[in-house]
Amino acid sequence: MIDDLLRQGLVKKLPVDRKKVDDAIAHARRDLITAVTLLASDQDWAYTIAYNAVLQAGRALMFSKGYRPEGAHQHIAVVKFVGLYLDENDTISFDRMRRKRNSSVYDTAGTITENEAEFAITQADQLVRKIVSCIE
Repeated sequence: MIDDLLRQGLVKKLPVDRKKVDDAIAHARRDLITAVTLLASDQDWAYTIAYNAVLQAGRALMFSKGYRPEGAHQHIAVVKFVGLYLDENDTISFDRMRRKRNSSVYDTAGTITENEAEFAITQADQLVRKIVSCIE
């Protein structure tokens, strides 16, 4: 529930700004295209950018409802907020992408296979569509 996220300091209330919503959706769509473009040359970054597409769509959802992520754990805040609107499997998928991306960016390079990157792009496309449908 949103009250729990507010109490935990993960989200902050703000006025709805349609430009912020539209900009975040535009970033999500751009990132999906970029992920596909990078797939053949860099699976780690294709995966990371696919995840970022979902993150941006999640931020758009937050903005559309009058919230933004707050504090040191903003990615987790977005996952939890989006989880209030998507089903459990979609939320689990988004969080798995977050954790895998974190490991690939901060721990060990070259761990994402082409199949994982392709799957991430497909998942990201589906999640972005579902999140955008929650906004419209």
